[in-house]
Amino acid sequence: MLRQVYQPAGAVFIAAHNVLSQRQVQERLREYIIEEGRDCMYLYGFDIGGTKCAVILAKVEGDQVDFLERYEMKTLGDWKKVLDELSENALMIAKKYGLTTGTEGENCVICGGISCGGPLSPDRKWILSPPNLQGWDQVPVVEYLEEKLGIPVKMENDADAGALAEWKFGAGKGCQNMIFLTFGTGLGSGLILNGQLYRGSTGMAGEAGHIRMENEGPKGYGKVGSLEGFCSGGGISRLAGYFGTEGSAKELAERAEAGDERALAVYARCGAVFGRGLAILIDLLNPEKIVAGSVYARSHHLLDKTMYEELEKEALPMNRAACEIVPAALGERIGDYAAVVAAVNSLSIL
Repeated sequence: MLRQVYQPAGAVFIAAHNVLSQRQVQERLREYIIEEGRDCMYLYGFDIGGTKCAVILAKVEGDQVDFLERYEMKTLGDWKKVLDELSENALMIAKKYGLTTGTEGENCVICGGISCGGPLSPDRKWILSPPNLQGWDQVPVVEYLEEKLGIPVKMENDADAGALAEWKFGAGKGCQNMIFLTFGTGLGSGLILNGQLYRGSTGMAGEAGHIRMENEGPKGYGKVGSLEGFCSGGGISRLAGYFGTEGSAKELAERAEAGDERALAVYARCGAVFGRGLAILIDLLNPEKIVAGSVYARSHHLLDKTMYEELEKEALPMNRAACEIVPAALGERIGDYAAVVAAVNSLSIL
């Protein structure tokens, strides 16, 4: 029986009758990957977002990821309905490719990964009421999917998963110190420090979007004038109101590219605040590279001028010279990579 209420540090999250089977599965996975020398694995990725959710079946071989099939649905407030539909389709997709779930035989899906915006519980088993997932309050998502699929499932914060994805497969490949910024609906960040993901003492490291940049300004992450308030898809849309216009980040970008002065001003203001935010991160963490996704990846040509002007003014010259700012390389599939890499990362630490 699944427990429906999250219990903080020290609580037992999986019922006693499941503990032994979980350990057995982990031992079998170790044998499957290490002792049997598997270099090709089939994995599920679950991308849980504010507007849509998806399950992906992927084949991972070395540093190559092949996406075999994807099923997407609209995000609903009824989390059980969403997870039921995703898990049912995951099993159907596997069957279509002649795969089973588990570790018996050559052709099987051995585990799953979840990429989801926080807050998550410190053990990354529960979703704890993210602002963009209305109705997803205290959701035991890992245990629920494990029971549905019969395989281990691991979850990462979407920014951390994105950081791992860009680090292993994208623009951050080869870096020892890298920051990934989602720059999507919100602004989260994932930190790769000294060659490994840094989560912090409660798993909440890297909440750059919560930094207050101005005393006044658009509200993001529950705070007026925050970095997320200025530098995110939702933030840009709200920022437009200060310039007497409106529209989504994408609509405003299209108008800016067509020469609309108000839309250009919105992006110029966003870029300036983003530059100051980057300077803070560069001086604090001294990364080799900052990789920014989504809105920045699509529209950096509208942001770069004012961004670099502020960055050059604010950051320490030595730190600034060591750091490159680049758009995410994985494009629109970064959510798929992030979900799958959550599973890949769990296998690397078995």
